[in-house]
Amino acid sequence: MSDRDRPDETLSLEFEVATLAGLLDHLELERVSLLGGSFGGCTAVAYAARNPDRVDRLVVYGSFANGAHLAPPAVRDAMVELVRSNWGLGSRMLADIFVAGGNSDERASFARFQRRSATAEIAVALLELTFAIDISDDAARLETPTLVVHRRGDRAIHFTAGEALAALAPNAELVALAGDSHMAWFGDTHDVLAAIAPFLGLAAPARQHAVEALSAREREVLRLVADGLSDADIAGRLVLSPHTVHRHVANILRKLNLHSRAAAAAYAARVGLV
Repeated sequence: MSDRDRPDETLSLEFEVATLAGLLDHLELERVSLLGGSFGGCTAVAYAARNPDRVDRLVVYGSFANGAHLAPPAVRDAMVELVRSNWGLGSRMLADIFVAGGNSDERASFARFQRRSATAEIAVALLELTFAIDISDDAARLETPTLVVHRRGDRAIHFTAGEALAALAPNAELVALAGDSHMAWFGDTHDVLAAIAPFLGLAAPARQHAVEALSAREREVLRLVADGLSDADIAGRLVLSPHTVHRHVANILRKLNLHSRAAAAAYAARVGLV
């Protein structure tokens, strides 16, 4: 399933569910908790509904029940056609949707990752499979306690899709999170972990202070931003290129969830960096 080019017979929900079943059998795991994200959430829901004796807890992040409801037909067709005709532009379009809160370097990296991971033909097939999938019946007969976690601003799978999935599953609880990134590992990852951990009987992780997420260089740049220096001034002071400083500032704003240099300067003063 990780090959860049996959046989047609592997491109179905039934194959995904069979692969999951085969993996659990191989590992000799009789009963498990499952966490599925995006399309993987559909696979997890289908497996749990069909094998209720083997799944004790189910967590679904950023997922959906009916792919036809993810976007109007014209939008779905336009996305598929762009990926088919120009995988370079198509991968960048998908990166803008999936990693909405990322900076330009992160989106470019994710676009390259997509192109390394799949051919244009496979990307089209997977998009079409996503839009065609419907696990509504599986969700409606779920017996497993289920946690549906979804970011309100998710641009790839809109929050309403998570709401609809949670409404279908009899034993489901919906947790709405702030943020717009479809990928759980972008944005406020603490909120995602804090929502999931207690449901699985795990200790919720301690929240890392935002400033602790900054590298030593980013803290240095932040101090100079707080001193009122421009990117060019900071570049001269630290012997860096203005482009590198601009990237550091963008990373600082993203990590601190701030929207301006003035807000970053105020934050630096508040936490004692200046």
